[in-house]
Amino acid sequence: MARMDHLEHLDKHLVDELAQVARETIRDELRQQTRKQRRTAMLYAASGAVALYAGAALALALGLALALGVPDWAAALITAAILGVAAYLLRGAAHPAGSRPAPEHEAQQAASPEHVVGGTPPAGPAGGLGPAYPPMPPVAPGGAGAATGAPGAGTPAPGGSGPAAPRQDDIDPEQPHHRA
Repeated sequence: MARMDHLEHLDKHLVDELAQVARETIRDELRQQTRKQRRTAMLYAASGAVALYAGAALALALGLALALGVPDWAAALITAAILGVAAYLLRGAAHPAGSRPAPEHEAQQAASPEHVVGGTPPAGPAGGLGPAYPPMPPVAPGGAGAATGAPGAGTPAPGGSGPAAPRQDDIDPEQPHHRA
């Protein structure tokens, strides 16, 4: 028995060592990836800052060039208007026209019964237990089961003219059944 306990201790020690090596390897790989991503992010930030200063210098040059022919305040106003139009066009380019539905499509969608404000209807109830209502099977003309010739299948349910209620002797115990 003592020999088996010793082997158990060795197995546990080996598993602990393997787990430690795996953790260290993953930690090193994550450090390398993070270092690369950090460098890339810093280069993008520096590029954005330089582009901002280049745009400011361009706007200043445009304003000074306009100031040669018009008063300074008018040159500044014209430069601001040009920058505003450029910003509006860039914003429009960020939102492609294909993502917004056409006005006639919006009216058509609002009139449909499946329309849900803010998106698509949920696939199921909030509890996530499946559809809110079970699907209804198609009913053949002449009542449920009339086309199959099942005895008593075409008789209406007691107290109503809806689908027929199955009789006790019509139920096959071998067939799977679901509660409606």
